[in-house]
Amino acid sequence: MVLLRGDYLFNDRAEAGRRLAGALEPYRARSPLILAIPRGGAPVAAEVAKLLDTEFDVVVAHKLGAPGSRELAIGAVTANGGLYLNNDIIRELGVSPEYVEAETAAQRAEAARRETLFRDGHTAPIIAGRVVIVVDDGLATGATMRAAVRSVRRGAPAVLVAAIPVGARESCSQLRGDVDALVCLHEPEDFWAVGFYYRHFEPTADEQVRDLLREARRRILTARPAV
Repeated sequence: MVLLRGDYLFNDRAEAGRRLAGALEPYRARSPLILAIPRGGAPVAAEVAKLLDTEFDVVVAHKLGAPGSRELAIGAVTANGGLYLNNDIIRELGVSPEYVEAETAAQRAEAARRETLFRDGHTAPIIAGRVVIVVDDGLATGATMRAAVRSVRRGAPAVLVAAIPVGARESCSQLRGDVDALVCLHEPEDFWAVGFYYRHFEPTADEQVRDLLREARRRILTARPAV
């Protein structure tokens, strides 16, 4: 598929989530836990969880920025120790082990702070023995997703799935080694930035993530039968 600017795969993240939910329908009967990578993955994951009528939470992964170029990821880390390092880029840039260690510690602390903020006093969901689906709005380098699924794997899920509306083909291929299944709706041969494939791709605010989580908790509580 060749796309030109103005040809979009998705109108917005909510639409992408609804379409992704259709592809994840076979997991409905197993009451999967849907984990978003915030912030952009949250609106996608919230739609998936709502349509599959299941639990929704977050796993926060923060990228590790390169020295002098914070937007270039040399890896990513999560609050509980999930870590992915792009050793090729680290070697190419000559990044020192001391820098990697310091950046990892700083970003792990920030990931922990954000998880606490997003959960709003609620405890982390149980992962052990469950089908867990990690969702983001797209996969470019794959650094944050790979750190996230490695973090989730530490919790011993029965089945670990990564789900994305669109992803770079090479990154998808690499990610398959970290999960039991990968669901990706589109793997363009010539991948651009994730936002290229969305008509509306505005930044997702922290408070929006918190609101989506609150709404999901209310939905689950309302659906429970009275005792």
